[in-house]
Amino acid sequence: MRTAVVPGSFDPVTLGHLDVVRRALAVADEVVVAVGRNAGKSPLLTADERRDLITSAVADIPGVRAEIMPGLLVDFCRDLAHASGGDVVIVKGLRGGGDLDAEAPMAAMNRHLSGVETVFLVGAGHLNHISSSMVRDVARHGGPIDDLVPAGAADLVRARLHPGGTT
Repeated sequence: MRTAVVPGSFDPVTLGHLDVVRRALAVADEVVVAVGRNAGKSPLLTADERRDLITSAVADIPGVRAEIMPGLLVDFCRDLAHASGGDVVIVKGLRGGGDLDAEAPMAAMNRHLSGVETVFLVGAGHLNHISSSMVRDVARHGGPIDDLVPAGAADLVRARLHPGGTT
């Protein structure tokens, strides 16, 4: 059995993320969306909220689940491999060359630390303009984000950015 780990901060999860998650099933029997806690970032949404939004968004996709990743990605992958007795591969989506420039050194370090390989999926062209940071920025300025994120995410982002309902 092969497990694909799709890691990220998912703050918030976007339709681009979900596209990568669905397509990761082409290279694995199951997909675990690993919600990270990056000490260098101050997330808008809690890890539990991010995990719950993903869980809701993938509820209709067999073989996909979301978990909070407490530490290093390679440790998370090692624990999954040990628990399942199968192989683990990291799957990351790329929107363009800038993403590859950022992701390639991380993939090399993950392979160095654990032997776990990273598979890159080229993002769907119609979703390449979507990123969590852009979604937050548009929402922060009162712009529409409902068509960029799964159901429930837009309302939670707006509520967090604009307590009391003001935009």
